[in-house]
Amino acid sequence: MSDVQAASSEPRWVKAALITVVLAFLGVALLAPLAVVFFEAFRQGLRVYLKAFQDPDAWAAVRLSLVAMGVAVGLNTVFGVAAAWLLARFAFRGKGLLLTLIDLPFAISPVIAGLVFVLLFGAQGWLGPWLQDHDVRIVFALPGIVLATTFVTFPFVARELLATMQTQGTEDEEAARMLGAGPWRTFFRITLPNVRYALFTGIVLCSARALGEFGAVSVVSGHIRGETNTLPLHIEILYNEYQFTAAFACASLLSLTALVALAVKAFLERRRSEQRP
Repeated sequence: MSDVQAASSEPRWVKAALITVVLAFLGVALLAPLAVVFFEAFRQGLRVYLKAFQDPDAWAAVRLSLVAMGVAVGLNTVFGVAAAWLLARFAFRGKGLLLTLIDLPFAISPVIAGLVFVLLFGAQGWLGPWLQDHDVRIVFALPGIVLATTFVTFPFVARELLATMQTQGTEDEEAARMLGAGPWRTFFRITLPNVRYALFTGIVLCSARALGEFGAVSVVSGHIRGETNTLPLHIEILYNEYQFTAAFACASLLSLTALVALAVKAFLERRRSEQRP
C-alpha cells in the first residue's frame, strides 16, 4: 500500500485535528500579526497613512533599500548561476565545502555577520586604518549595507537553481554538445532556459529577503537618518519615537511586498511544475 493510500485510511478525526493545529499556528504566528500591521496602519484613515510617506527620511530609506536590494540581487544572481552550474555539472575537490559555505548565512545570525564586517572594515578593524588613509568608507555607508545585504541573501538563488539542475539531469546538454554546440552556447540555449523559473523564484526570494533585512544592516549602517537608514531601520526609529501610525504604515509597505513576492513565487512554482515532463 502506498503512502497516499495509508494516509487516506487514517481516521477522519486525525485529519481534522492536524488541519486545526496547522491553521491555529498559522493564524497566531502569521495571519494575526499581519492583520495587526495593516489595521494599525490604516486605523486613523488613508490621509494619515499617506502622510507617513511624505517624510523625506522615509523616501530616503525606501531608495536606499531599493539600491541595496538591486545590487545584492544582481551580485547573487551572477554568483548563484555560476555556483549552481559548477556544483551540478562538475566534480572537484572541495565540493562539499562549497555547499557548506553557501548555506553559511542560514546558520549565522545576521547580527554576527554585521559585526564581522565592522571588525574587518571599521575604523578599529583589520583593514580600517588602510581604508581611512585612502579615504574609503565601507562601514556606516552604502558599501557596508550592500555587503551585509548580499551576505545574508546569497544562498537563495544558488539553492533554487542547484536543486532544479540536479533534478533535470544532463541529457539535453549532452545532446546539444553532440550536435556541435559549444559550452557557452549550450549554457545560454539549453541550461539557462530550462532553469528560468527556478532562477526567477530565487531572485524573488532574494529580493524579498534583501528588502526586509534588519540585523546585519543595523550593525553596519550607523543609523544616520536620511543617509544610511534602510526601511526596516526607519521603522524601528519611528516606533521608538512613538510614531506608531507612521511606523506601521512603512511596515505595511514591507508586508505588501512580501505578499506580492509570495504570490509571484507560487505562480513561478506552478509554471515550473507544468514545465516538467
